[in-house]
Amino acid sequence: MCAVLAAVLGASLAGCSSTGGKRAEDARAAQAAGGKAAVNTPRWTFAMVTHSGDGDTFWDIVQNGAQQAAVKDNIKFVYAHDKEAQRQSQLVQSYIDQKVDGLIVSLAKPDAMKDVVLKAEKAGIPVITVNSGAEESKAFGALSHIGQDETVAGEAVGEELNKRGKKKALCVLHEQGNVGHEQRCDGAKQTFKGDLQKLYVDGTNMPDVQASIESKLQADPSIDAVVTLGAPFAPTAVKAREQAGSKAEVDTFDLNAQVAAGLKDGSLGFAVDQQPYLQGYEAVDLLWLYKYNSDVLGGGKPVLTGPQVITKKDADALQDYTKRGTR
Repeated sequence: MCAVLAAVLGASLAGCSSTGGKRAEDARAAQAAGGKAAVNTPRWTFAMVTHSGDGDTFWDIVQNGAQQAAVKDNIKFVYAHDKEAQRQSQLVQSYIDQKVDGLIVSLAKPDAMKDVVLKAEKAGIPVITVNSGAEESKAFGALSHIGQDETVAGEAVGEELNKRGKKKALCVLHEQGNVGHEQRCDGAKQTFKGDLQKLYVDGTNMPDVQASIESKLQADPSIDAVVTLGAPFAPTAVKAREQAGSKAEVDTFDLNAQVAAGLKDGSLGFAVDQQPYLQGYEAVDLLWLYKYNSDVLGGGKPVLTGPQVITKKDADALQDYTKRGTR
């Protein structure tokens, strides 16, 4: 898949190759090869293009859900990603040129994606948006949006921090310009009765992430909670806390095996799960339903997959699911 895109967009195109990503892709292909379609509809091709950076395990879980639904629905599923909005839009254009039968896109930076999504609609390719861009999805002509309301998810974090008696929190944004990240922190600020500050870090440079959080905790010992916006950043925040000698609780958005283990051993306080497996699975399934039966879900409103606040008491039940990559 990446080779095809490289040929279309040029050898300099980054973002669709990493060792971890290749292993995950191979595993999904092997799993898919063992499955059987449950329908006899044509083998349509659906493409997903996200704003994921390299090695982001969140999107591996989204892909697992999408691939599972694709097997069931007799769909050829292809995937590409790039954290740079302009390159993400180029990837979408390449799939429009290939005349795919359906598109799934994330709108983390909606202004850069608007024109190409409208092009897809004009070309007669149905589009479903996932994860980011709930507010723009309908205006861009998408059939449905699948994901959580990021402001509501942030509000849930603020309320949980209140329950835990926290007074001063740090909200760590790892991707500049991502509207969903701003909405999460702003939502938390709306309901949190204490003081919440934002900290912008370079999410593609994990040592820098750790150093930035560590420096902030050392400078302000009154910070008693650190909230990361993605599961891969939670263990790094724990290391930063340890290096800084801080007692701040580390909490996070999203879930993976490391986060489940952290909840269980108490190194993390809570996680807000938006169920990425559902976002991938439902996106493919809803595109198939539209192609097969003109079904549309949501009535113009997002189809919500979260938020669900997860704590230590939930960790045991979820660990097996996180290890197999479905939670």
